Amino acid sequence: MIVDRALYVAGRRAPDGASPSEDLERAYAEPSGFVWVGLHEPTDEEFAGVREAFGLHPLAVEDAINAHQRPKVERYDESLFVVLKTASYVDRDEAVDVGEIMLFIGDHFIVTVRHGEYTPLGGVRRQLERDPSQLLEHGPVAVLYAVADRVVDGYARVLAGLDNDIEEIEEQVFTADRENHAERIYRLKREVLDFRKAVTRLPEAMDDLRRARFRADHDLHAYFRDVHDHAVRANDHLLSLDELLNDALHANLAQITVRQNEDMRRISAWVAIAVVPTALAGIYGMNFRNMPELDTRYGYYVVLAAMLAICVMLYRLFKRSGWL
Repeated sequence: MIVDRALYVAGRRAPDGASPSEDLERAYAEPSGFVWVGLHEPTDEEFAGVREAFGLHPLAVEDAINAHQRPKVERYDESLFVVLKTASYVDRDEAVDVGEIMLFIGDHFIVTVRHGEYTPLGGVRRQLERDPSQLLEHGPVAVLYAVADRVVDGYARVLAGLDNDIEEIEEQVFTADRENHAERIYRLKREVLDFRKAVTRLPEAMDDLRRARFRADHDLHAYFRDVHDHAVRANDHLLSLDELLNDALHANLAQITVRQNEDMRRISAWVAIAVVPTALAGIYGMNFRNMPELDTRYGYYVVLAAMLAICVMLYRLFKRSGWL
């Protein structure tokens, strides 16, 4: 559906026309005029009027409706088609919710198509409208920059959430508890991998935008270079998080191995202690008539005392060596 539609002249919002086509005609009549149409998960029928009004390329329209694209910049005739991946961190689920924003940019229009519940663009529009002279008066390319900047800012919040959870895992792995944290580590690795797919190609896309030529009376290359730098840092940060999770996984497996070895040593020590009375009892349990000490008055007590003494000695030896 269409979330908002507006005509801007010299950066200021003008009264809307009856249709996107009418707004576009008025925008062409003004050197600084352009139309901004925002949509959220439109259907083919909902997008049909916008496609016809702005002459959007069918292939780009298909991508915008179906989503599931990677970050990219493509040129169709006199317009650009840009795909950005949005991200939000759901802390209670330790999950990265990835969405998409597609943008069609022409000399006198910009169409934004958003997929996903997070990263709404209403705040971007209001922020630009509050100070038109700063960016909005420079046309659709300024909107493109503002949207890209908002998307990359969202990455920082996701990275902060992942940082906190990975710190928790590192602390838990080296505690005295005997839990296996491999499942949580693998789950976070999957989220980091999905997030990396969204971010990996973004620096390249931002670099393409920085080099692209737009109709604008203001050089915005520096702005796109700033977004490009933030995207590169986010990508590098994700690589370091993935390495931390690998280290945590190896440490967790090492801890499990150590605990298993400790358990085996304890079991072996108790078995060794139990062997002594078992062996003596087995010997004296044999049904032979002539066996030493059978006729001794205190032989039974002597054997019990010997069993106890040997078991205590073995227990102290194993305790001293750390096996118990």
